[in-house]
Amino acid sequence: LFFFFSFFNRKTGEPPLINGWIPYLGKALIFRKDAYKFLLDQQKKFGDIFTVHIAGRYITFIMDPFQYVYVIRNSKQLEFHEFANKMASKTFDYPALSKGKFPELKENLHRIYQYLQGKPLDIISDHMMKNLQDIFEWKCSQATDWETEKMYKFCCSVMFEASFVTLYGRVPAADGHKVISEIRDKFIKFDASFPYLAANIPIELLGATKKVRKELIHHFLLQNMTKWLGGSKVVQARQDIFEKYELLGDYDKAAHHFAFLWASVGNTIPATFWAMYYLLRHPEALAAVRDEIDHLLQSTGQKRGPTYNIHLTREQLDNLVYLESALNESLRMCSSSMNIRISQEDFVLKLEGNQEVVLRKGDWIALYPQILHMDPEVYEDPKEYKFDRYIENGKKKTTFYKAGRKLKYFLMPFGSGISMCPGRFLAMNEMKMFLFILLSHFDVELAENKAVRLDNSRMGLGILLPDVDIAFRYKLRS
Repeated sequence: LFFFFSFFNRKTGEPPLINGWIPYLGKALIFRKDAYKFLLDQQKKFGDIFTVHIAGRYITFIMDPFQYVYVIRNSKQLEFHEFANKMASKTFDYPALSKGKFPELKENLHRIYQYLQGKPLDIISDHMMKNLQDIFEWKCSQATDWETEKMYKFCCSVMFEASFVTLYGRVPAADGHKVISEIRDKFIKFDASFPYLAANIPIELLGATKKVRKELIHHFLLQNMTKWLGGSKVVQARQDIFEKYELLGDYDKAAHHFAFLWASVGNTIPATFWAMYYLLRHPEALAAVRDEIDHLLQSTGQKRGPTYNIHLTREQLDNLVYLESALNESLRMCSSSMNIRISQEDFVLKLEGNQEVVLRKGDWIALYPQILHMDPEVYEDPKEYKFDRYIENGKKKTTFYKAGRKLKYFLMPFGSGISMCPGRFLAMNEMKMFLFILLSHFDVELAENKAVRLDNSRMGLGILLPDVDIAFRYKLRS
């Protein structure tokens, strides 16, 4: 009865409400189990716009990709940052960025993302390339015969250390690798609880997570960070800003640095795994990408192998169309982010085709790009990995259609509009460079034949993790 009462008790212009019969939870359990299937089922019943009650929130989903632009462009009425800041401050244990206490802190931190674009991006990418090569050499230069490792563990080890050293600097101790490994192991423990923290579950209910988080934050206290050598301008600029706010304690500043580390690697590590996994599962893709890499090295007169220092310009990286297409295809298949906006006022959202959605202040609007990524009308055989899906006549393909109309948005692993990941260019460069070094230096193949599936526990939060790890083997190319 409650469901029907709520369903019919809507204001004119409000979308149909799917309420569920469990008080407070609503449809949270079924949504968490498989959001993709749940949303498709509701779309069939209610059309492209509907509201779902999920754990005390009323979330209106816009399913038609042609309507995305109307949500994204209304950034004044449909805000994102306040929601993101609240979630981050609770998850990473720093005080909320209130304007009264910390005037302009949010804006100042946002301005720093200029260090992840343009010329500064070239500098940080060069450092990442050098650090990746050093780590590969340290880790793999002895692999004259086949070495076997678990793939996710390998990607995590290499990408975590390379990102850490690039952003925060080298740990000068003789056992620098060991120190970073210890931070990484704690990071993995914390990261396993991240979906629960994001779902607002109190950290006290999550076993040792609170203790692990505190230990991680302590690594980023100023007395520890000042010992690290050769950190990035982006981290230095963040440090300089925090020093201007007397009300930010040492622990609070350290928590901000830890949050930045999570933002840098939390999604990049699983995305790197999937890019590598799909290439190794598809020999024709592996051959095409490796051929492109070898051709670039040949044409620029660079030698491959752990003892040679490879340098790539941004233009050269961008021109690796098969590598980029293979990476984009794996991102299409493994990303599951939910783009959220919150209505700042009672507001009528005007959509294409004279459609209107009546929103109340505090209502959530959500786009769920995984539906678009797996739409057979946009992507033929969407469950199939096609490494050259984003190539047409030897060039990057950027035109995709639905119902005969060209889509403005067709691939959205990094969010959209004001909520778009500011580090997306660096993340793409890092993943390309990892694959470039791996495939130029080593012969690589899977060492066991088992299917790896997506673990849905992070649905809506970014890149999905694999449900199991898989062994692969590598040796130096002759």
